[in-house]
Amino acid sequence: MDKGYIHIYTGTGKGKTTAAVGLAARALGQGFRVVYAHFMKRPDVYGYTEIDSLKKLGATVMGFTSGHPFCDRSLTTDLLRQQMKEALVTLTDYLKTSPPDLLIMDEILITVRDGFLDEEALIGFIDQKPAGTELVLTGRGATAKLIDRADYVSEINKIKHPYDQGITSRRGIEF
Repeated sequence: MDKGYIHIYTGTGKGKTTAAVGLAARALGQGFRVVYAHFMKRPDVYGYTEIDSLKKLGATVMGFTSGHPFCDRSLTTDLLRQQMKEALVTLTDYLKTSPPDLLIMDEILITVRDGFLDEEALIGFIDQKPAGTELVLTGRGATAKLIDRADYVSEINKIKHPYDQGITSRRGIEF
């Protein structure tokens, strides 16, 4: 691709990661090199079978944080800020040596919203990405500046969800 566009999937609804994974599957089917980088997730604890599926399809999968303080009170803001700083260095180096056709940064927007990553640091990363790399940013709380940088913005909002009636996540549907 001559130009890699920037996508944002944001909002309060279910389906942001699902949309990104669907795009990854489509790209992999076309022979694209895909990197799926996840933040704030704990696949070792919660499963996240989409990660296993992407690996089976040939994506490179990278995880960068130890979770989120909402689910693990032992995590500190300082630890997560350090992990995010290291993540951007790792991804920047990776993009210089082995740029993928598609890079998904799943839940990266939450790291900005919750103060673990400075918005300007993410904008700097976006501005330095290789021209041919398509970039997807997911998570709640996309800022106006990030939306301004994007070429595609999809807001996925919850209108109704079984969780509101006390129904927990279901295997194969939410995880």
